[in-house]
Amino acid sequence: MTDQTFASLGLAESILSALERQGYETPTPIQTASIPSLLAGRDLLGCAQTGTGKTAAFALPIIQRLSAMAVRPAPKSCRALVVAPTRELAAQIDSSFAAYGANSRLTHTVVYGGVGKAPQVKAIGRGVDVLVATPGRLLDLHNQGVVRLDAVEIVVLDEADRMLDMGFIRDVKRIMALIPKNRQTLLFSATMPNDISGLANSILRDPVRVSVTPDKPTVELIDQKVAFVEKGEKRAFLAALINAQGDERAIVFTRTKHGADKLAKALSVGGIPAEAIHANKSQNNRTRTMDGFRAGNLRVLVATDLAARGIDVDGISHVYNYELPEVAETYVHRIGRTARAGASGCAIALCDREERPLLKAIEKLLRTSVPVASGPLFDQVAADARKTMIAEAAAIRADPRLAAREAAERDRERSFDPRNRTKTGRRPEGRPEARSESRSSSTGAAGRVVAKRGSLTSSSSGATFSSKESNHGNRFDRSPSGRSPSGGASRERSGGARSGQRSR
Repeated sequence: MTDQTFASLGLAESILSALERQGYETPTPIQTASIPSLLAGRDLLGCAQTGTGKTAAFALPIIQRLSAMAVRPAPKSCRALVVAPTRELAAQIDSSFAAYGANSRLTHTVVYGGVGKAPQVKAIGRGVDVLVATPGRLLDLHNQGVVRLDAVEIVVLDEADRMLDMGFIRDVKRIMALIPKNRQTLLFSATMPNDISGLANSILRDPVRVSVTPDKPTVELIDQKVAFVEKGEKRAFLAALINAQGDERAIVFTRTKHGADKLAKALSVGGIPAEAIHANKSQNNRTRTMDGFRAGNLRVLVATDLAARGIDVDGISHVYNYELPEVAETYVHRIGRTARAGASGCAIALCDREERPLLKAIEKLLRTSVPVASGPLFDQVAADARKTMIAEAAAIRADPRLAAREAAERDRERSFDPRNRTKTGRRPEGRPEARSESRSSSTGAAGRVVAKRGSLTSSSSGATFSSKESNHGNRFDRSPSGRSPSGGASRERSGGARSGQRSR
């Protein structure tokens, strides 16, 4: 397959010309395996990680097939439908259709929640060849009579397992029931849990099955490391690490929206331009943030798992797991934001005491251990973080207002119920139980950083930096009192169901 070219896959000259303008030279494995079968009209079940080129794998044959049939779409209808879980991913897929179909006369549009419906209603009213949509907004428009799905010839479900995680699977089933049975169906998923396998069996007809490197769930070009850092010290350690490496474009993943906002603000105050992106942000805010990140005006994007599979930005040198995800597969999707388009990248996880089981689950999935971060760079980062914490502790002692503010912030974080992730402990009316994006996180000013080699202590701040972490089985060193320097390690845990609140 190494000798395959886009021309040998059977693509038309107009598409080949568009690909050449985009700088595409050689098809990826999933494109090589998928495009000929899709051009022949076969259903397909694809299992592939993000960043493997699957958007082009389904978009190119869709453009060619629709272009070959000179049919004008009826008003309020579409000929091809692509369903994606997040706004960012939907927008990127729509942009890909625009780029790959530049030499065709096909029309396309994208619809998602969080923005006004009027422009979307107007675009669909004329009828479009390709409609890209998030499930919730698509059903809203259908229920209002704005869009019809009875003329769909080709349907694509992208990131199906992500839609399962976000609680969209019922919506997806409703959408599929509205589409003609005589259709071509494509389903793509990075993982294949039982629910997705069941969905595939119910909607696909004799599908071609394509699986890309299932035994190697991470991109080989990603240099992975884990730094053992206590919860209260992660912020100082992360800031020191970003500064030490001079990252120009990095993504930091948190588990909670509140934690993402707080961390982004802290990094910005410390001189590192950063913004947060998550489901509670308006679409205009998210678009503005992503534009700034792509343009290089922001060095750091702090994101929840909403963005784990929805961000496709070249030149991301580092991905930081500020908090480890509760689902091991999510780690793979997070770190897949770097090392794209053949570039190298680095993924560093900050693991605290309570996250050790999560790390073990990740390593079980990877079938290998994640190397412990060590060397002069990390020794210096630990020293810089210690200085920052000493200064912060001194400032808090000197200013009662800062101390009160810190106490209030800790109380605010504890007010989030760890089961339902709401301040009142009651589940919001009419909404599914919130996912881990809404969980509380703590990033206090005192604690300790565990690194490899050397030992740095400060009795004045109570902070202890320990370096004897030679393997993942070692215990975290403790202060002489047996308690964490901040007055006791937090025992709060973030549990919860997998079903989540919708992000359209």
